[in-house]
Amino acid sequence: MTTKLSLAALDAITAKAGVPKYDRHALRAGIVHFGVGNFHRAHQAVYLDDLFNQGRDHDWAIIGAGVLSSDEVMRAKLEAQDFLTTVVEQDNNRTGAHVTGAMIAYLRPGDIAAIVAQLASPLIRIVSLTITEGGYFIDPASGVFNPAHPAIVEDARNPTTPKTVFGLILAGLAERRARGIPPFTVMSCDNIPGNGEVTHAAVSGLARLSDPGFADWIDANVAFPNGMVDRITPATGPREIGIVASDYGIEDAWPVFCEEFKQWVLEDHFPQGRPALEKVGVQFVPDVAPYEHMKIRILNGGHAAIAYPAALLDIHFVHEAMEEPLIRAFLAKLEHEEIIPVIPPVPDTDLKDYYKLIEKRFSNPKIGDTIARLAQDGSNRQPKFILPSTADRLGRGEDVVGLSLVSALWCRYFAGTSDSGRNIVFNDASADRLQEAAIAAKADPMAFLALSDIFGEVAQSELFRRRFAHALKTLWEKGTRATLQLYLDDKLGV
Repeated sequence: MTTKLSLAALDAITAKAGVPKYDRHALRAGIVHFGVGNFHRAHQAVYLDDLFNQGRDHDWAIIGAGVLSSDEVMRAKLEAQDFLTTVVEQDNNRTGAHVTGAMIAYLRPGDIAAIVAQLASPLIRIVSLTITEGGYFIDPASGVFNPAHPAIVEDARNPTTPKTVFGLILAGLAERRARGIPPFTVMSCDNIPGNGEVTHAAVSGLARLSDPGFADWIDANVAFPNGMVDRITPATGPREIGIVASDYGIEDAWPVFCEEFKQWVLEDHFPQGRPALEKVGVQFVPDVAPYEHMKIRILNGGHAAIAYPAALLDIHFVHEAMEEPLIRAFLAKLEHEEIIPVIPPVPDTDLKDYYKLIEKRFSNPKIGDTIARLAQDGSNRQPKFILPSTADRLGRGEDVVGLSLVSALWCRYFAGTSDSGRNIVFNDASADRLQEAAIAAKADPMAFLALSDIFGEVAQSELFRRRFAHALKTLWEKGTRATLQLYLDDKLGV
């Protein structure tokens, strides 16, 4: 017997899961959030729910906003359950579920008037985003905003009917400026180095295409704090929906599963105020950059490193990859010898201890994170998570045997079949050109490195080209297992 998730059903749910201690009807919106996916609901929304449960800051509830037509699926499911979400935290030694209620509404994608009206409301003091690494219209190799992207060009021509999140933000800011309402703070919650600076570049860059004076006003008046976010949150599927129903008796159309660990480090730059998130564990620091480098290079880089050898060996779950001795040892050697040594010091943090924590988190069998999730969108993730470490080592005149192998594994993966011959299903906006280049690279490895928007100046390094070519050749001739073993035995470099 299950209970359909709703505000009216919370009393019935309390026997098996935690529920909000606050009166949801008494909340007022203070945040509009774009990108209401699993990560947002397991991270920012959980921190706010924890804060509301302390009886604090009930004027900082979230209103979701859709941009893509695909957002309507999530919006409709959440609306049908009063915008509540069941969050299941799973650690090696415990599992628990609680219902969060920090979101009070969700605006329909495409309803420009309603979204802009909400953005213009004086009650809204923060606009936050989790739109994925690829949603910022930046050139992957340079990290610079791309004003020539067709979606940006279209919004610049039609600023009153925007289609992108940045066009919508601009329309909201323009309305506030016209009405004399102070601008909201724009807060990125995506895994991008300098995510606040990147968001600033996108918002201001789009404005400058049609109204340079408006762009100058944004530069002078709108805050874009940098932040580092962290919580492993796999995709939701029938497995997760079934567990919530069978173990907790809750009928939730889109629950969220995640690890128990979570982290959020923010620069304290919120001119119109902010919720007291430090009361629930958020770290406010003068400079987020050291924490970003640590997390993006060690955790996200680690995910990118194990994704492709695991996929080539037909491994489904992340914890299963960590149970494979070759992959676990490959990751440890890569991190300790090539990634960690080029990460700047982080306040009050031992990077080797941080890696031990990451290794433990990757090994958690309960959250059911998949290799397919880690392998998706590599054209955006490799330039942010792997290639910066490669570039740093090359710049210091140091070797890149392991990092070149990571790039070669990605290329081998995009040839389309695993070592056993199983067909690989890609999830990448650039999949067609990546596969074309990967197939050509079997005969000419430089065909893959010719993707200059991805590899940039790294591909100009003679050492990297030589290491990459040898690793790819070895993968094709000897297979993934033998190649990983050669790397572990220090016999892969030439």
